[in-house]
Amino acid sequence: MQEEIKTFPLDNSSFLGVLSNSFQEFIKSGTSRSTAKLKPLHGAIAQDLAERLGADYDVFSQGYKAGKEVKIKGRYIDKAVDITVKKGDQVVAGLSIKFVMQNYSQNSNNYFENMLGETANIRCGNCPYFQIFIILDKLPYYQRSGILSKWESFTEHNVQKYIMLSHDNADVYYHTPNKTLIYIVHIPENDNLCNNREYMDYYRSLNPSFTLTEHEYSHFGSSVILNDYELFIEKVYHTIKAL
Repeated sequence: MQEEIKTFPLDNSSFLGVLSNSFQEFIKSGTSRSTAKLKPLHGAIAQDLAERLGADYDVFSQGYKAGKEVKIKGRYIDKAVDITVKKGDQVVAGLSIKFVMQNYSQNSNNYFENMLGETANIRCGNCPYFQIFIILDKLPYYQRSGILSKWESFTEHNVQKYIMLSHDNADVYYHTPNKTLIYIVHIPENDNLCNNREYMDYYRSLNPSFTLTEHEYSHFGSSVILNDYELFIEKVYHTIKAL
């Protein structure tokens, strides 16, 4: 059963509820390849942003209204992004969302490099671009067979590249998002799980609620916001309104 989400605009508490619902869709599907987890997450953020911006703007995303992504014209290639904001016929902003739930270490650098390249392509096309990176503070790592070989933690070492990014001047470095939200969350742990099927079955029955991590991380510069959705979405709103 999905958690009831409070009336928009979202605050940090209700955003955690959105993430819990997204996780439930993930474990219902039983696979990371399913796009089912995207709809409650992308759709809620899109609706939140649309209601803040008002009737002069249109927001496009999976899980919201028409339920589709639209392309933004980039410097090098046009790209369909997770959330696109238009004012009339003009695209005025884009948001990319990544929610990592398993096998982080093997993809860590790829996630980061793809974020930089995607951002540069869009921002060099004269469009503000924002990134949301959500991750569990403890994640399963599976072998191809589905065996859960180890548990990974999102550590101080993992955030170092984001800390460096946080001190970049987005007006100078176009690979730097206008603002990035890093959201690190926690669910109850069970170290006795042995494979992907046990993991899915356990959390499907538990129906866990998300909380913010209790781990402490080094201070971020102004380009990155840690664990504060409300502040991040306000920055997105003001950037768009200032155009």
